[in-house]
Amino acid sequence: MALTIEQIAARVQSLRYRNSERDARNLDVLAVRKGKISEVYPDFFPDGVDANVVANFIDIVARDLSEVMAPLPAVNCSAANQVSDRARTFADKRTRIASNYFSHSDLSVQMYSGADWYLTYGFVPFIIELDDEAKLPRIRVENPIGAYPEFDRYGRCIAFAKRYTLTLGELVAQFPEYDNILLGGMGYKQDLNGQVEIIRYYDKDQSVVYVPAKDNLILSQAKNPLGKMMVVVARKPSIDNELRGQFDDVLGIQLLRNRFALLAMEAAEKSVQAPIVLPQDVQELQLGGDAVIRTANPAGVRRVELTLPQGAFTEQQLLNQELRVGARYPESRTGNIDASIVTGQGVQALMGAFDTQVKSAQAIFAAALRDVISICFEVDETIYPEEKTIRGVDSGSPYEITYKPTKDIKGDYSADVRYGMLAGLNPAQGLIFMLQALGGKLISKDMAMRELPFTVNVTQELEKIEIEDMRTALLSGITAMAQAIPAMATQGQDPSDMVNKIAAVIKARQKGQALEDAIEATFAPQQQVPPAGASNPMVEQTSPAPSGAPVGGPPQEQPMVQPTQQPDIQSILTSLTAGGKGNARVVTRS
Repeated sequence: MALTIEQIAARVQSLRYRNSERDARNLDVLAVRKGKISEVYPDFFPDGVDANVVANFIDIVARDLSEVMAPLPAVNCSAANQVSDRARTFADKRTRIASNYFSHSDLSVQMYSGADWYLTYGFVPFIIELDDEAKLPRIRVENPIGAYPEFDRYGRCIAFAKRYTLTLGELVAQFPEYDNILLGGMGYKQDLNGQVEIIRYYDKDQSVVYVPAKDNLILSQAKNPLGKMMVVVARKPSIDNELRGQFDDVLGIQLLRNRFALLAMEAAEKSVQAPIVLPQDVQELQLGGDAVIRTANPAGVRRVELTLPQGAFTEQQLLNQELRVGARYPESRTGNIDASIVTGQGVQALMGAFDTQVKSAQAIFAAALRDVISICFEVDETIYPEEKTIRGVDSGSPYEITYKPTKDIKGDYSADVRYGMLAGLNPAQGLIFMLQALGGKLISKDMAMRELPFTVNVTQELEKIEIEDMRTALLSGITAMAQAIPAMATQGQDPSDMVNKIAAVIKARQKGQALEDAIEATFAPQQQVPPAGASNPMVEQTSPAPSGAPVGGPPQEQPMVQPTQQPDIQSILTSLTAGGKGNARVVTRS
């Protein structure tokens, strides 16, 4: 049973109260990333300083990590029977349909923001919406600021609320049918730039947009067409089920780095502007480049030295190290590698924490996107069952397919979303691991291609590889024929026919003809044409006996000499050795 607006408002208010501490942490991290750390800790900054005075390390780490995590995984819809060509074709079509959901939603671009939000705030919501114009589901990555998901005991999202803030003028422009209620009695005479809070609420029954400040005025309400949650939340692992970002605990270290930088600048300023000590015989002090000071003790004219303790600089280095440890960010990512670490194993040990972060995040993204694709399949089949045409690029080749969801999806909403076995490994290590597994026959080529960190049409790629192998075999045969020409000439055979055929293949390739078509046309079997004046073999005629021969044929002790036939190409190729050299022999028959 769908909740009433009063029940929805009470539920959202409870969610906001339970997540009030999380909201405060998120706003602090957001302010630090925007360079406004003085707003978070105003007592630690002097007047006139309202921004970072050192590099915004937290923002640098978040951007670098998110750019590594953001690439989309490979989507494969496996067939139940991998041997059946029909089942594999059905699975490949569903794979392209699922990939089209990503491209239609520009998810590859949205994931850069999504990965950033996941790191910064500890979770990122994916909302599946209806695109009535394209007749397709659309995936939208939502900003976690002001978002309140609710989970059941199995970790599934059962309710989701998002808080937005608009000006009164923007709200009236978007919902003009409620302008009288929104503006009230003052109408347009009031300040239209005042902020108004609106709430968008989702559950398995409905989607509601309302204004809490206007007695929970409902601006929009729609029934959930699937009867299930159309919001999927990817969240970081937590020890207490609290949604925490990666940088919640290192804001204080970033503050101390700023404080030390301010103190260092203050010390430098005071050192430059330190008091000047003069001997007692100096009566006048001139300042400037050409100033003259008359004294019997010139060594006594100097500024007061301000000694800075060396421990201050040591403490600053320790703060930098602590910030890297807390943010799990290795020095090798910025090119700062200790000179004592000169081996590849040492550098890889430094990168270990970084790689595990990427691997764990991509595993969570893969699980969330698998649920997203399942919902998209169901929306496509249930709400938009009509036939549609989609276009895209698969393995660098454009394609266009027409599908009908009720026929081509057919209730199968499953999809395999994986970043592959190479997740968390650098490209060199991943390639070596994959090749070694293939060489040791631990995995098949089909599985290796499905585990690549990018989308590949496995069936089509295997067909291309087989075609390339067969073309290579044909080309090797032509090359072996060319290598057999000297041996034929040495043995007194005529290689002109072979030379002409090879030349014909080359000319056909120059005209743009495919290799297999050129070879097929050149080496096609020729019809035996009888010489002019020869009798029709179908008419039975009496052949006269040769002159000088006894009637009844030649004597048995004198066998007839058979004419020597020129060997065909297949026989020549068969007689070649593994090195391509001729292995022919000459037989003389008397």
